[in-house]
Amino acid sequence: MLGHALLSINAVKGFEFGSGFAGTRLPGSAHNDQFYTDETGRVRTRTNHSGGSQGGISNGQDVHFRVAFKPVATILQTQQTINQQGQTVELAGRGRHDACVLPRAVPIVEAMTQLVLADLLLRARANRL
Repeated sequence: MLGHALLSINAVKGFEFGSGFAGTRLPGSAHNDQFYTDETGRVRTRTNHSGGSQGGISNGQDVHFRVAFKPVATILQTQQTINQQGQTVELAGRGRHDACVLPRAVPIVEAMTQLVLADLLLRARANRL
């Protein structure tokens, strides 16, 4: 649900839990989170490569994720493109004409995350009635 919600934000191009895409280059023996019982009797993992989510279910560890945003499309450098006739032309931006979400990215991601978690909490409470 977090991935679904965060990928719906304008300009988001990627989402990953824990080690994310980098974890796909590791063998399972190096990536698996080994479970153990700590001194207080709490089940923990020695690492948190999964980012607190395994198979879409929280494993009780801290949830860690990253969200990737695309760069702003309008740049002030000359670029090659084509016109309506298919001819090669140069395009040069002359100022910012596209909205940029990046200055607001962190509060947007935080707010969307809180909405998802609040929704999940309300659903869990409703299911207990």
